This record gives sequence, C-alpha cells and structure tokens, in this order.
Amino acid sequence: MTAPTLVPVRAPEPTPARRRLTRNAIRRSQASPVAYTFLIIVLLASVFPLWWSFVIGSKDATAINSGDVSLIPGGNFLVNARTVVDTLPFWKALANSIIVSTAVGVAVVLLSTMAGFAFAKLRFRGKGVLLVFVIATMAVPTQLGIVPLFIVMSKLGWIGSLGAVIVPSLVNAFGVFWMTQYLKEALPDELIEAARVDGASIFRIFWNIALPAARPGAAMLGLFTFIATWTNFFWPFIVLDPGNPTLPVALQQLQARYYVDYSLVLAGVVLAALPLIIVFAVAGRQLVSGIMQGAVKG
Repeated sequence: MTAPTLVPVRAPEPTPARRRLTRNAIRRSQASPVAYTFLIIVLLASVFPLWWSFVIGSKDATAINSGDVSLIPGGNFLVNARTVVDTLPFWKALANSIIVSTAVGVAVVLLSTMAGFAFAKLRFRGKGVLLVFVIATMAVPTQLGIVPLFIVMSKLGWIGSLGAVIVPSLVNAFGVFWMTQYLKEALPDELIEAARVDGASIFRIFWNIALPAARPGAAMLGLFTFIATWTNFFWPFIVLDPGNPTLPVALQQLQARYYVDYSLVLAGVVLAALPLIIVFAVAGRQLVSGIMQGAVKG
C-alpha cells in the first residue's frame, strides 16, 4: 500500500482591495516626517540645558567673565569637578540624596498603590468624599505647611536629620490619585471576585494580584518621585544642617555672598545630574517595556 501523496496547498493571493488596505494600515502606523522633526526639536530642547551646563562647567572664570563662551566645551571640567568635590561634603551629600530619594520613592509607590487599590476596587462608606479631599490637598501650596511642619520636626528633635526629609514625603496626594486611576482600568473586577471566591484575604489580593497589575504605573510613579525628591531644594535647605546636606543643598554652598563662580556651580550641577542619567540609562528600557506590556494586556 503506497503512502498518500501530500499536495501542498497554496494560500490564496490577496485581492487588490486587501493589498490597498494593508498598505494604508502600514502607512498610517508609520510616523510622518513632521512627527520626527517635532520629536527631534523636543529632544534638542531637552538636552540643551544639560549641555550648556557642561559647556559652562568646562570653562574657567576668566573665559566666562570675558563673555568668550561658545557651545564648544573647554578643557577644565575635570579640574572644576575636582574643586567641587574637594570644596563640598560631596560624597556625604550624594549618599544622603541616594538614601532620601530611594526611601521616599519606595514608600510612595507602596503606600500610594495600597491607597489606590482601596479607592479603586474596595467598597467602603465615604470613599468618594475622602478621595476628593485627598485630591484637594494638591491645591494647597507647600509653603503654607512649612512653619507648622518645622515646629513638629523641632518637637520631635529631628532638625538636621534625614528623617525630617523622608517622613513628611512618604506618601503624596498625586501618587494616590495616579494609582487610583491606573488600577481602575488595569485591574479587572473579575480577578478580585475570583480571588475572594478562592478565600484570599484583602492583603493577599493586593500583594498577588493588584501589585503585579500596577507595576507599569508604579514604575512611572517611582521614577517621577525619585527625580522630584533628588532635585528638591526648599524643605531640605530649611531643615538640614550644612554639614549633613543633600546634593541640591550642598551645591548652594558654592555661591559666595558677592561673587558666584558659575563654572564651579554648573560643574556641580552636571555632577548632580549624572546619577539621574544613569538611572534613566539603566531602568529606561525596562520601564518602557513594562509600560508597553501593561498597555497590551489592558
């Protein structure tokens, strides 16, 4: 008995109408030259301040005072950077900024995600009113709470310590609002109901279901919080001692009363921005992939 011969079946040729639809779909999915031009302009405008700081930081005071400054860097950046490191408590300030930014970022992400899960998926009396109250606190200027906050920190004996910077920033209204809106769309109610049927507690539902679903939004919130805390100057300048500063407060010490050496100041600004650039370079790809994964799943 001979084996049956298999006749290859050719796929039908696409019709001209289908070809046109495919070409139109590909053409619509591709960015236009106008979009690329706009993105390049935005990129250059975003990079220019950092480049200009590097250019000024690589000059000497004589060249800056004479007005002989171009977009081409000089050769004194390493000398100015060494002067900044030797003049300031740079390494202590760097360590303080890393501790404060990391602690605040992790706390804001965790607590805001917990609050956002409660507001988005749990049912309790007064939820809407409480959420409106939390959002309304964003309209209160930060400066109005500085005096009572300083009094509280003084009563606790925390003046000059990093706890006075970390504890008031452990949660914020924007983080709660951000995670509430994100979890409303990213976390289906069916998953929560199925977990409840299986006997899971609220904390287990949050830890095993809500937190993984909130990972893309939490990553964005953590990055924004880290940057905002790293660059914060106002409250750390008030509550910290000159010998125990964060980086923005330490850079302020480069300014004399009647004379400012902008080459040293901007060299210090570039040094303070380098850790943020490293964070973006290391975590940027994972952050974008997580956001795209969450968008596809949603």
